[in-house]
Amino acid sequence: MSSVTVRVPAKVNVQLAVGPLRDDGYHDLVNVFHAVSLFDEVVAKESEAVTVRVEGANVEQVPLDDSNLAIQAARALAKHAGRTYGVELIIRKAIPVAGGMAGGSADAAGALVACNELWGLGLPREDLMEIAADLGSDVPFSLLGGTAVGTGRGEQLTPVPARGRFHWVFAVADGGLSTATVYGECDRLREATGEKVAWPQVSEPLLAALREGDAAGLGALLANDLQPAAVMLRRSLARTLEVGQELGALGAIVSGSGPTCAFLAAGEEQAEELAVALMGAGVCRTAVTAYGEVPGAQIVAA
Repeated sequence: MSSVTVRVPAKVNVQLAVGPLRDDGYHDLVNVFHAVSLFDEVVAKESEAVTVRVEGANVEQVPLDDSNLAIQAARALAKHAGRTYGVELIIRKAIPVAGGMAGGSADAAGALVACNELWGLGLPREDLMEIAADLGSDVPFSLLGGTAVGTGRGEQLTPVPARGRFHWVFAVADGGLSTATVYGECDRLREATGEKVAWPQVSEPLLAALREGDAAGLGALLANDLQPAAVMLRRSLARTLEVGQELGALGAIVSGSGPTCAFLAAGEEQAEELAVALMGAGVCRTAVTAYGEVPGAQIVAA
């Protein structure tokens, strides 16, 4: 086998509850992940060294050195196997870069699955999940896909049922936002306002809306504790969210740490119309439609 191609999805957080800052610099989270049909492809090819090449829009923002999560994933997998391996990773980006949709984490998950196959390691998904948790909070969900509640830093996952298909529009902004910067701004805002930060709790009504396939109910319950910080750092997001709601979205939310804004639509046709209208309103660089839930990282060619 000389090449393996893995397809891996973006995510949207339908709920992101951020607890107090911990001594280790992290926050306890309750994170309801939902995998959607925007996919990166990760191709792993035989090579003597570990390298990465990235193709797609705005890829100049993606690092090609050891800070790239896909490279870290390949090296972590080789270390776990107790061997020295090389691989050429080719990442074909469709997930917005630095857009709050876990594109880097998706690529790391794709690299784990692709290299496991390319190198003939045969490790079970459970082992890959353990390695993924050490790489970042979102990487395990990119392996799992579907819909799940994440706790701890977000890496401890419990799958939850989601009935039917939910239709989304993602308004992609110019430029990205650093996740660390957004969390830092969240902490600053909380300190400045004297907010008493509660222990994060999952929304049971939101889980019920997912179970029942109730798009209107889910739209009304979308929640993201990082949204005020993202909007403070990128003031134009407030207008994007407002316009999407005026145009008939069932719900509007900043996706993760932003700056991508996610809008839940009543159906596929409504999503297409909303995407066109958002573009026409000039409140985003582009708008794309997607649906959820979808599976996590999957081999599509080997």
